[in-house]
Amino acid sequence: MTDPVGLIGNSGALNREFLQGPNLVPPKAGGANFADMLQDQLNTVNELQRDAKEAIEDFMTGRRNDVESVMIATEKADTAFRLLLQVRNKVMAAYDELKQIRV
Repeated sequence: MTDPVGLIGNSGALNREFLQGPNLVPPKAGGANFADMLQDQLNTVNELQRDAKEAIEDFMTGRRNDVESVMIATEKADTAFRLLLQVRNKVMAAYDELKQIRV
């Protein structure tokens, strides 16, 4: 079987280019990395939870009398936390999978 593209054999020009790394895309100069995006999301979830706690305290002390806004704030905080937890689970699963790779 022939290899017209040069991906299988070690002598192919495309394979040498791939092994040398020009196909890797460098990060954008102004783009945020994963750690920054994750930290932003953590801060957002923390803020939503603070807002929900404040709404509950306001309702309990009588400074707020609309149950709907309290429920909406708590559901937003709960949904954001659950989403963040799922992202964490996916990252941990990917890390566990990477640990299994033999070098």
